[in-house]
Amino acid sequence: MGALDELPLVTRHRITVTDYYRMAEVGLLAPDARVELIDGEVVDMAPIGSQHASVVARLAQQAMQLVGQRAVVWSQNPLRLDELTEPEPDLMLLAPRTDFYASAHPGPADVLLLIEVSHTSARYDREIKLPLYARHGVQEVWMVDLYAACVRFFRKPEGGQYTDITASETPGHVAVAALPGVAIDLTGVLG
Repeated sequence: MGALDELPLVTRHRITVTDYYRMAEVGLLAPDARVELIDGEVVDMAPIGSQHASVVARLAQQAMQLVGQRAVVWSQNPLRLDELTEPEPDLMLLAPRTDFYASAHPGPADVLLLIEVSHTSARYDREIKLPLYARHGVQEVWMVDLYAACVRFFRKPEGGQYTDITASETPGHVAVAALPGVAIDLTGVLG
């Protein structure tokens, strides 16, 4: 084995969130580009189908009615996990802030509940995004998996993974752990 065998196969140049925004400002990213920054890499997001859009809209409307002033409903907007990662989850309930996050995007500590609606992106959400959320301490994530026709619940992140994972093919009213007395009705979201 020679010295060349010990070199990395490829060298990656990761960009920061600041670089990512600069790329958009100067036109390197199209204004309507559906991308997100994951571990320093710009990643294309799957197109949003009508069933996916319908579920997100349904859950967002219900959440707004249920939480009132107790949370900010944040739909398909950025979540700053660290300087290299800023995904755009489908829906989040955030801790209230008087500026509604105008001064900075929310971080993991602001998230009361994160919901990803998945169809063609189910594997990506499960294998890439969920571990990121766990690693950064997002306390509760629901994955509405339209392809597998089930809702998966991820809670209690420890050591970069969720320790409480359950699933249901017939979800009903599900309590939001961080908002006592709030339960979102998932009946019918799977079709």
